[in-house]
Amino acid sequence: MSNASYITNAINLKSYNLSESDKIMVMYSRERGLIRGVAKGVKKPKSKLGARMDLLVANKLMLHQGRNLNTISQAEALNTFNKTRRNMDKIFYSMYISEVVNNFGVEDDPCSAVVYDLLYEALDSVANADDKVSIINAVLKFQLKMMRISGFSLELDKCLCCGRPIEEENMFFASNLGGVICNDCNENYHLHDVMHYKLRDYLAVLANTEFDEKSDYELKSTEKICTVCFELLKSYINSHSAKKFKSTDILQEVC
Repeated sequence: MSNASYITNAINLKSYNLSESDKIMVMYSRERGLIRGVAKGVKKPKSKLGARMDLLVANKLMLHQGRNLNTISQAEALNTFNKTRRNMDKIFYSMYISEVVNNFGVEDDPCSAVVYDLLYEALDSVANADDKVSIINAVLKFQLKMMRISGFSLELDKCLCCGRPIEEENMFFASNLGGVICNDCNENYHLHDVMHYKLRDYLAVLANTEFDEKSDYELKSTEKICTVCFELLKSYINSHSAKKFKSTDILQEVC
């Protein structure tokens, strides 16, 4: 291997056509954060890269550094998340997860290993989920953990306005502010997204629960509760993203 080449584990997020036979792959790597590479000849029937360049595939890659773009010279599939490809809910929620990482990920990310592992675990949990509730619970964990890594942790214990602890009482979710507002302070904000304190507790527990664990809240959760929480967090993430989300539009149409 030459000095101009490097090896990394990366997950395919997006792709663009470069020519009749080549694609530009956008990937998130464990060692370097967001990277881009040319997959030469990948659209040819006998391409050596082939299905390894499909979206939502984790690969061990060898890339050759070029002046403008790197070239993918070798790819060994680590996980194709195959169970995802047979279920529309899994496909769309996995697309959403990958788009969050694409929108918030950066090149030479100092948190690249943490973000990569989070992305991998989230996609793997969605792929192996038994039902839609389990799928969305995995996505909720991802949303909460990804925003914490990105520096946008939610404040769920205290009112963002007056600082008063909010215990067993309803509150209002302020997606643009990053947390909750008490009933009294909401007279100045006029928010409409009411959050029951048990819903707040549910999110707080999920934020600190690993993907291979199931809290009591998850065992008792329903699809309606999960979807309400997903929409709240989606709104929060959208408000902090410089890029527009496309997958959420598709989710809105099919869910």
